[in-house]
Amino acid sequence: MLMTPPRPAATTLTFIDEYCQCYRPLFTDVRSYEAFKYLHLGMMSDIKHKSLPAIARICGLANEQGLLHFLTESPWRPSALEQARLNLILQVLSGRPLTLIIDETEDRKKGKQTDYVQRQYLGNLGKVDNGIVAVTAYGVVEHMTLPLMFRVYKPKSRLQSGDVYHSKPEIAVSMIDELLAHGCQFDLVLADSLYGESGSTFVSHLQALQLPYVVAIRSNHGLWLPKEQRVRCNRWRAFEHVFSDGSCETRYIREVIYGQRLAQQFWDITTDPQNLPKASTWYVMSEIEGVKYHQIGNFYGLRNWVEYGLKQSKNELGWADFRVTDYDQIERWWQVVMSAYLMVSLHSDRFELPTGLSMKQQVPPVIETFSQHRYWQTGKGWKHLLNNLRLVIIQSLILFDQIQPWLEVFPIPRLSLGFPQLIVMMNQLHGAIPRAAPGVKTPFLSA
Repeated sequence: MLMTPPRPAATTLTFIDEYCQCYRPLFTDVRSYEAFKYLHLGMMSDIKHKSLPAIARICGLANEQGLLHFLTESPWRPSALEQARLNLILQVLSGRPLTLIIDETEDRKKGKQTDYVQRQYLGNLGKVDNGIVAVTAYGVVEHMTLPLMFRVYKPKSRLQSGDVYHSKPEIAVSMIDELLAHGCQFDLVLADSLYGESGSTFVSHLQALQLPYVVAIRSNHGLWLPKEQRVRCNRWRAFEHVFSDGSCETRYIREVIYGQRLAQQFWDITTDPQNLPKASTWYVMSEIEGVKYHQIGNFYGLRNWVEYGLKQSKNELGWADFRVTDYDQIERWWQVVMSAYLMVSLHSDRFELPTGLSMKQQVPPVIETFSQHRYWQTGKGWKHLLNNLRLVIIQSLILFDQIQPWLEVFPIPRLSLGFPQLIVMMNQLHGAIPRAAPGVKTPFLSA
């Protein structure tokens, strides 16, 4: 008896299909794999709220049931998707170390039906409110962020059967160990005062691992000193803080020395050394051999802009737009968001083409023409990449799906032929993925 071969998965756009193909073995049936691709397309679209019905409409689906089944019933494991994504990142890095950013993502949620939601401090709101918190780990290479890992924070009052309580610094320590075991390399670790003030939990673990770090501390941070020793401050020094877009701002830094100078150093950083404004004054602790004062300012400044950029970028993809209450399903949503985030990051020109292949040899002429679009952005940041992918690639497909029903009512041959021709040109952009075989690789959208 002959078995019918499985049907091929429906296509979306070339760069999405080629990227998602890296994860194809994780999905046992074609419908789950299609839903995985549709979620990437919907999350990258510019719809304000990434609800499943809205994504289904964007993707031209009859309803959202297939997407919901993917999040609630489909037999794929979020941990397997995370491992595959980390493997892809390591392949792209080719041995390059990362700067590791430890942070939290907080989202307000109503009621108490959603797992691990309770009244707690939400940093993005600056107050206590009802919400869910995840500790996140991101890598930074040449000012481009790569999503590594997240773990939900489980408040003591919301622990479920089999759960064990872990503080946020303990979760961060566990993630660092997991990432190192997976093969990640870090040349610096950055974190805020929650981790800087955690004592032996976080900082001591970094010291044991011999990982250099810069972490925030409270303004009233103190140490026990012998009676004969005192606290003193060096003079303020000006330095140029360099932002991710290349612009600069003059800031000031001084070292605070507790007794004798040790490997662990303490610093005050501000925009105004006379008044020390609360909103633009930072207190940090570091342990980096041979570090210079101006390096400390820019190292910790990296954490500040990355923290802001990460939250904004995840919001663009719908991190908080899940409409499920079971954490297993929330975790699936978040893993797909992290995958979509990586798909955008990999289009950066920080990730080089294979040796001996020039950009001119790789990029079809039509793609070089994309930048002539009036709304094309030439910056090298993550959001510039997302804008260009949305503008040039996704927009034509989505607009055609929206106008096609009207073409069934009012047949207009030129429109019916013109849109598919435009989509064919857009599909000459290939996926930003490493390729073992020679041939056309990734054209990049950042310049």
